[in-house]
Amino acid sequence: MPVRNRRAAALPAKLSRSWLLVNAARPEDFAPGLASEADSVIFDLEAAVPEEHKDAARQNVIEALSGGMTAWVRISATTSEHWARDLEALEGLSGVRGVVLAETEEPEQVTFTAMRLRAGTPVIALLESALGIENATAVAKAPGTFRLAFGVNDFRKDVGVGEDPLAMAYARSRMVIASRVGRLPGAVDGPPGAGDDEAAVAASSELTHSMGMTGRLCLDRAQVEWVNRALSPSEDELTWAHDLLDKHAAGAAVGDGSYLPRLRRAEKIADLADSYGLWNA
Repeated sequence: MPVRNRRAAALPAKLSRSWLLVNAARPEDFAPGLASEADSVIFDLEAAVPEEHKDAARQNVIEALSGGMTAWVRISATTSEHWARDLEALEGLSGVRGVVLAETEEPEQVTFTAMRLRAGTPVIALLESALGIENATAVAKAPGTFRLAFGVNDFRKDVGVGEDPLAMAYARSRMVIASRVGRLPGAVDGPPGAGDDEAAVAASSELTHSMGMTGRLCLDRAQVEWVNRALSPSEDELTWAHDLLDKHAAGAAVGDGSYLPRLRRAEKIADLADSYGLWNA
């Protein structure tokens, strides 16, 4: 049985930066995905799986999550006949860390899904349409919602906008504000482009970070570490936080009114760096 990356396994999902999607019809990819540096791994029963392979994919997930593996599972939309069957497959599986609900558009869809799962199982609402973005705040406040995630490609198809960051800024901002209003962890952005190299992933992840989103979906294991690096405190931030905390511990006098906010920011950076295994790097 594969050993889950211990750092990632211990990381609270509210802090997960990279969310690696693994096709549930390809069980040979489960172990490599779980051994990767991905903060969270999602076995995908939805978009990645052709209709004729749905039953086999569910069986793969059942065997994996009852056999010692732990992962999130992306399930079909509530409007699909596969929604109930996906949930039935997850009943009693100890390895289910949570579910990602495809095509979320209404708050009730999250709540109904949560009610069908083991009590306390978190649900990530994947917003993939104009209606989903319009209802982002209501979805964020719905019982059962854990985080919001952005289905970029399907959203673009639904709305007809290009991939230019300016064209997508409104949707991302709505998700960020809704997450704050709903008191959720930061929203999860869509994945880097297929085949994007390190520079491209870093650039697009910088946009994710600048918009206030704190995670990204990933389709390629090779891109996981680049996403993690881009969504972590930078070396300059770590150095600054170290210096301020060292001075504070040494009894440095409080300066102007900005001191306490800066101290809180330094403590937050330190906490994140510790969680991500960066503080002593």
